[in-house]
Amino acid sequence: MVLPKRGLVLGATAAMLTTVAITGAGLQLSQSQAFFSESPKELVDEVWQIINRQYLDATFNQVDWRAVRNEYLDMSYDSKEDAYDAIQEMLDKLEDPYTRFLKPEEFETLQIDTSGELLGIGIQIALDEETGDITVVAPIEDTPAFEAGLLAKDTIVEIDGQSTEGMEINDAVSLIRGKPGTSVGIVIRRGTRELEFEIERARIEIHPVRARIEPTESGNIGYIRLTQFSANAVDEMREAIQDFEKQDVAGYVLDLRSNPGGLLYSSIEIARMWLEEGTIVSTVDRRGEVDRQRANYRSLTDAPLVILIDGGSASASEILSGALQDNDRASLVGTQTFGKGLVQSVRSLGDGSGLTVTIAKYLTPSGRDINEEGIEPDSIVELEDSQREALQQDRSQIGTLKDPQFVEALDILLETIASADSAPGDA
Repeated sequence: MVLPKRGLVLGATAAMLTTVAITGAGLQLSQSQAFFSESPKELVDEVWQIINRQYLDATFNQVDWRAVRNEYLDMSYDSKEDAYDAIQEMLDKLEDPYTRFLKPEEFETLQIDTSGELLGIGIQIALDEETGDITVVAPIEDTPAFEAGLLAKDTIVEIDGQSTEGMEINDAVSLIRGKPGTSVGIVIRRGTRELEFEIERARIEIHPVRARIEPTESGNIGYIRLTQFSANAVDEMREAIQDFEKQDVAGYVLDLRSNPGGLLYSSIEIARMWLEEGTIVSTVDRRGEVDRQRANYRSLTDAPLVILIDGGSASASEILSGALQDNDRASLVGTQTFGKGLVQSVRSLGDGSGLTVTIAKYLTPSGRDINEEGIEPDSIVELEDSQREALQQDRSQIGTLKDPQFVEALDILLETIASADSAPGDA
């Protein structure tokens, strides 16, 4: 999935938060057994072998995959970069944006993205497609960038003395990232002024869960926003639900908007917190084998639940929302999800590079194959451009009464609570 602006969290490596092609629902880390031994051709063949064994489409996009191997092993490679280019050419024949070769620095980025911890200054940046400027999307709270005073919409014009004019995002990331305790010099343009910052890098923990109480006449409502299915999302979600249960909330709004996915196990474990019994997700590989994940009778709450989704809800977000919708556990509000129903295995290669391979597709409990289709909400609420821009410009409005989709979700939830309260009890 490619959004108009790609957000990056900068640290010792950069973690892509909005690119589903890298952070798919089913990232399953496994160690390659190949020994690179400084031979670029061995790396090319290792990638070919992995695709040959694991790739979901046994026809390889109607490509003669054995002929591809012969073609690329007959070539001579003078460097690893030559091998990297050849590997990408091979993978392009599959026409699968989720099966990708990752150079060592890109593979490190992926691993940090799912770990929930970064090493850096703590900002999200984007390349403005209209101006070509590298712009601060937002500083992460309680990080060196936040404390230094960087603000959303600041334009980064220099990094350690190098002009950012014409610079690609990945190049900016490479300049800004570094070891904790070292510093980076950044010059930003804010309005008509240019400001200089010297910011010390640090170890930064990313918190994917934001939670608060929304008071209503029908009781307190627990609002939980989940931005990413990273390694620490499970613990943070559990803590949020348990805390709200102690406060006797009447119901929940779970916000999965613009959540691009992450780890498969994270979505399954979080689904089990809301669902007492039933199927969560099924995965089917190229041999037709099905792995079915179910609830384990250990849900944390049975309070009414409404989930917010949109076109940025992808992959693991679709697994969770589809599972709870199909099991009649939650109502979905917003707009159709992205439609990314494929599972990737992530393989490390001998030289520190990596490979993401589409190995399976997932189905919702009712058997829906949502790849490229997405999940339809029970209640469609489109945002006008002005409303969307207002939420983008002031993120504090997200999940409040100034957020039209949240307001609709809250109304539906309160109606559900009222209906449950008025239902006749057992004699």
